[in-house]
Amino acid sequence: MKKIFLLAAICACSQYISAQEPADALRYSWTTSSGTARQQAIGGAMTSLGGDISATFVNPAGLGFYKTGDFVLTPGYNLFNNDATYYGRSEKDKRNSFSFGTSGFVMGTETNDRRRNKSGVAMAIAINRTASFSNKILYRGLNTQNSYSQKFLEEINNNNDKDANSVASNYPFGTSLAFNTYWIDTINGGSSGNFQFKSRATIGNLLQENSITNSGGITELALAFAGNSNDKFYFGGTIGIPFLNYNRESSFTEADASTNTNNNFDYASISENLNTSGIGINLKMGIIYKPKEYIRLGLAIHTPTFYSLTDKYNAFVTTNTESYKGLLNQSSGEFTNNEDAEFRYYHITPYRIMASASYILREIEDVRKQKGFLTADIEYVNYKASSYTTDPDGDNSDETKNYLKTLNGAIDDAYKGTFNIKAGGELKFTTIMARLGMAYYGNPYKNLGQGEKGSRFQLSGGLGYRNKGMFIDLTYVHTMGKDMHYAYRLQNSAYAGASLKQTGGNILATIGFKI
Repeated sequence: MKKIFLLAAICACSQYISAQEPADALRYSWTTSSGTARQQAIGGAMTSLGGDISATFVNPAGLGFYKTGDFVLTPGYNLFNNDATYYGRSEKDKRNSFSFGTSGFVMGTETNDRRRNKSGVAMAIAINRTASFSNKILYRGLNTQNSYSQKFLEEINNNNDKDANSVASNYPFGTSLAFNTYWIDTINGGSSGNFQFKSRATIGNLLQENSITNSGGITELALAFAGNSNDKFYFGGTIGIPFLNYNRESSFTEADASTNTNNNFDYASISENLNTSGIGINLKMGIIYKPKEYIRLGLAIHTPTFYSLTDKYNAFVTTNTESYKGLLNQSSGEFTNNEDAEFRYYHITPYRIMASASYILREIEDVRKQKGFLTADIEYVNYKASSYTTDPDGDNSDETKNYLKTLNGAIDDAYKGTFNIKAGGELKFTTIMARLGMAYYGNPYKNLGQGEKGSRFQLSGGLGYRNKGMFIDLTYVHTMGKDMHYAYRLQNSAYAGASLKQTGGNILATIGFKI
């Protein structure tokens, strides 16, 4: 817990590393399944099933079931709504966006040797939107406990900084902006190099609002290989190259809730813009075993993704202290030659382990006569294994290394490993298939006594049509989730976050052709 407080206090110690926080690490790993419409309709479970190009991103051994080839396209549309509650007041916001699931092609072959042992190999090149960050959050409330400005004061105190000139210039992405616009100020009676500082906000009677717009996502390009031995044992591997792009525009405002126009504070706000972009690499490996024709058992391991990322960041503060200093504003660009601060670093995501079983209804050699299946996956993700490290070509100062070390400690303290469960099934009626599924994504937060808790639950269903070398699948996935959002954390005062109830829908269509 202390590490989280310390992290919040030192976030602006270096002008180039003020953007990272534990929530960023979770954002890039706490993702729901994405794939073809067929895979999504059955809850995303694909570890033991196979026979779908989305196995490329789950368990590549499933590609070993291919005896021919497919070309697949999967467009989609996302609908997302947030209901946020902050100090007893609820607000709603929503954001919709286009997306796409697994698209690409897979080729498979089959051979028979003289002993009539069947074997085969398959190869796939595919692309998939593995995460979408498109989201809007809005919350408001009357805060009678604290002020955002106390975050700046704690930063000054933790650095034991008593020099007004230092405070005015050494924290260009928050504290310096707040000081120069009189959101915080010196206490009377100080002298040069020996000042104390205070907030000018009317602490105990503040109307607060936080508005955040997120966009971007992770798009992964993958090359996969698979094989099978005697149609009993399937194995495969995928090299994944994810491209990450994340944009966040946020604006936090706190205003005097009274009608007093002579208390030297009307309102203050801070606007921040962050863009994170980069490329990564990972490896996925898996096996599937058929002890009986109607039973499939699968195991897959996803290595951590190793990202090389770059942050670009700026901030802007506006404060109105009424008759004291009036309306003032300042941008971080005044300290950075009107350019965004830029910081390059490495990020490592958690590993994943998946186990699965599938039961095939009437499993026979002629797959056209199969009647359907039931399948279930269990997945373990160790969210606390996320970490950051310096880029040799970037800032490698001791300050940066110490900051990232503290950030990694905060991640260890904030998150834990958890299990995700996915299950679904399909019934086949000649050329028409009906599918249902569900998925539960467990709570990644440790219990830190501040209400941190989150989960996601999905229900899905869809229809499929297959005939004469063409197939079309339609799916709707409904998501319900809980999460927390904190505009700021304080070390020495009580603070609260907004409780989020999230609902969303994802409409997917997969169109495929045999090749």
